[in-house]
Amino acid sequence: MKIYFSGIGGTGMSSLAVFMADKGHVIEGSDRAFRPGSNHPAYAALSGRGIRIVPQDGSQLDSTTDLAVFSTAVEHTSPDYLKAVSLGIKIKTRPQLLADIVKQYRTVAVAGTSGKSTTSGMLAYIMSRIGMEPNFIGGGRVKQFRTNSNPGNYVSGRSDILVIEACESDGTIVDYVPEYSIIMNLALDHHDIKTTKDMFRILIENTRNQVFINADDPNIADLAADSIRTYSLDNPAHLRPQSYALHDLWSEMCIRDIKFRIKIPGRHNLYNALSCIACLDSMGADLRIAADAAAEFRGIERRFDIHLNAGGRLVIDDYAHNPHKIDALMKSVSSIRENVCYIFQPHGYSPTRLMLNEYIESFAANLRQTDTLALLPIYYAGGTVSTDISSEDIAKGVRSKGKNATVFSGRDALLNSVLAWKNIVLFGARDETLSDFASDIAVAISQ
Repeated sequence: MKIYFSGIGGTGMSSLAVFMADKGHVIEGSDRAFRPGSNHPAYAALSGRGIRIVPQDGSQLDSTTDLAVFSTAVEHTSPDYLKAVSLGIKIKTRPQLLADIVKQYRTVAVAGTSGKSTTSGMLAYIMSRIGMEPNFIGGGRVKQFRTNSNPGNYVSGRSDILVIEACESDGTIVDYVPEYSIIMNLALDHHDIKTTKDMFRILIENTRNQVFINADDPNIADLAADSIRTYSLDNPAHLRPQSYALHDLWSEMCIRDIKFRIKIPGRHNLYNALSCIACLDSMGADLRIAADAAAEFRGIERRFDIHLNAGGRLVIDDYAHNPHKIDALMKSVSSIRENVCYIFQPHGYSPTRLMLNEYIESFAANLRQTDTLALLPIYYAGGTVSTDISSEDIAKGVRSKGKNATVFSGRDALLNSVLAWKNIVLFGARDETLSDFASDIAVAISQ
């Protein structure tokens, strides 16, 4: 088939595009982020894989196109969409195509409002290292998968196993019919908790074999029926470590006298690893060999990425963007550093409006008097949306709780202000240039 991907630069779209290319399809695509001179991280990998990148103006869609796949971020008023409709080309969203693929494999669907990218990437990496030869379609770039022709968010394996990140954001998670499902946690993100929980219930019903649930999360613990396997750090469960320990930049736990060393820090990453172990155990993997592979996993790009850790200075870049992720990130940083400048770029006006109160509560709870919060303007990816909210609304709420928060008009003004800080944590979703900004900060404070 000849398949056109509109919005191909996103991590979810690029993974699916390269995966389909590896399965023998002719792929081309467009993305408004691929402007002339763009150094977008996905552009080189997609081009290196032989995928033709074209302007997002509808001009390259024609009668030879069998299927047009659209990112949910691409509006129906876009030239690509209007051209596809006018030509009668079959149209699917990215989640719809993924749901079709899920049915063709023994799929492991990794769900939860936080940690999906890390967990699905970790699981796929361990499986690859222990000879299970999985397929993988993820939402984050696994550092050890990335090459000149692989963005890092996919693997085309020779087995019938497929690991996917099952995102609840657009509601299509209810269309997945996987062999296994992992449900890690539930907090406010794209939807209210009840709506997301109802989706998870349907995913459980659709799962053909085994479901794994985090017994320590109070919002999903009651979903664990008799047929569901649970895992836990602290509560009774089918899988629970004999012991565990959190260190500055790594963690460890002991399961059935097997030591698992996790080179990414934080309690939340112990849960991520534990869910992988539960699934691997159920699939018959040798956990001793899996432990060796887990110790090699270096994580996902923009998940606690350390840009500088020298001379008493620390600069970290992270994808945290909802209150649950932010809470986990700040707890991890607070355990290893004092006097931290947290830089947050909210993503999207609608998500900021939905989570405003929870943002304020999370920052107020985690900021110490010696810390500060620096806010960039809300990241706007385009489209039709009400802009009646700003980063200042977050800052006002945080200041009303007695904590330090300042809004900056842009990155230049912020960069000059943060040079006095030794510990800086930058976080936010969607905007790929945040990683570059973190590198700029690391260079600036090193001088």
